[in-house]
Amino acid sequence: MTTKGDTGRGSPTSLEQALATALRRRESQSKLRTLKSSSPGSVDFSSNDFLSLATTKEFREEYLGELQQQILPVGSTGSRLLDGNSQYAEQLEQQIAAFHGAESGLLIGSGFDANVSIFTCLPQPGDTVLYDELIHASVHDGLHDFQAKLKLCTSSSQNVFVAVESVYSMDGDLAPLSEMVSIMKEVYPGNNCHLIVDEAHATGIYGPRGRGRVSELGLEQDVLVRLHTFGKALGSNGAVILCSPTIRSYLINYARPIIFTTFLSYPNLAAVKVAYEWLAAGKTETLSSQLTHLIEYMYARLRSLGPLARRLEAGSFTLPDACPQSAIFALMMQQPRELAAYCQAAGFVVRAVMHPTVPLGTERVRICLHAGNTEQEIDALVDRVRQWLEQKAACLPTSSSDDRGVQIEGASAPAPQAVQTPSAAVLAKL
Repeated sequence: MTTKGDTGRGSPTSLEQALATALRRRESQSKLRTLKSSSPGSVDFSSNDFLSLATTKEFREEYLGELQQQILPVGSTGSRLLDGNSQYAEQLEQQIAAFHGAESGLLIGSGFDANVSIFTCLPQPGDTVLYDELIHASVHDGLHDFQAKLKLCTSSSQNVFVAVESVYSMDGDLAPLSEMVSIMKEVYPGNNCHLIVDEAHATGIYGPRGRGRVSELGLEQDVLVRLHTFGKALGSNGAVILCSPTIRSYLINYARPIIFTTFLSYPNLAAVKVAYEWLAAGKTETLSSQLTHLIEYMYARLRSLGPLARRLEAGSFTLPDACPQSAIFALMMQQPRELAAYCQAAGFVVRAVMHPTVPLGTERVRICLHAGNTEQEIDALVDRVRQWLEQKAACLPTSSSDDRGVQIEGASAPAPQAVQTPSAAVLAKL
């Protein structure tokens, strides 16, 4: 890592020295983040392109066709409150809202901006927000200046907001939305407890034609706000906030990421439009089914590593004990960067996820499957992991080659920290 100031002004300034010291400290803790790009021909087991739309030829052709049909400028040229709005954008968000069974929708530049807007603006003085500790960083940022979150949730709160993700990005597990709605109604019969659901990792995959888990469970009328993003299964970027017309108008007036940010470009909107046309026409159903098959296949292949992994030291490698309900697999281990680098050297794009991105002690190699992956690619990846395990096992003393090493989630050995969504016991204390 370069620590000298690259400013062309001679010696590094005191600011640059302080920043370099912080970076060295992070590097010494194996926490330094760097930008990476994948080599041509690499096999993607990392991105959030779950349906492989971003690399599907037919999708690209229809997208280019949409651009040719519309006489639109390249850029939006401003925020929506100035010159960035258009009939094209308004019609698109109306179509998206109707598709998801929502009263209205509000397009916004990213899921991060959407969460910051929601949690900066909606909770009012005297309100309380109950949120999952593992919820996305954007929610934490949105709540940063919201002082009511520091209070205990009490019956005197004017409104209580419960914030969860429907599918969690790191562990790939699902929030018990139906159970949560039932508990909220029981504990707060006055209809002052509001559920906000981030559907970023559910969009396009769960529910009828990819409408999300809220629609899958028939909870459209029980959720105050839904957030759907376009940068994962839909192969584009941006997001939509599904809410009431009143909330939509309030966000337009008070949400700084909407007021002060240049709106999505027309090419971006065109990609989102084509993606939703694919969803509505059922053209992603085959892709979704293929993804489900590959999830089951990957689980079976990973489980075959159990006997070999048991030769390692206890707690050094953890396999899931049940087939994930999403395309996200977490291989929990003490030194995930070593395995990730070993797989990357063979052309497999997987990433190590370290603290502070995940809680301390839950570091992992994160594997994401896509509809465009093949069984042969999965076989090759698992074989690569097997080779790494064999090398690790060969370095251990003979006495350690017993049946004591691998941890299986849910077994008697301590499991990594799991997502803690608000439970009946928690809400009962409110």
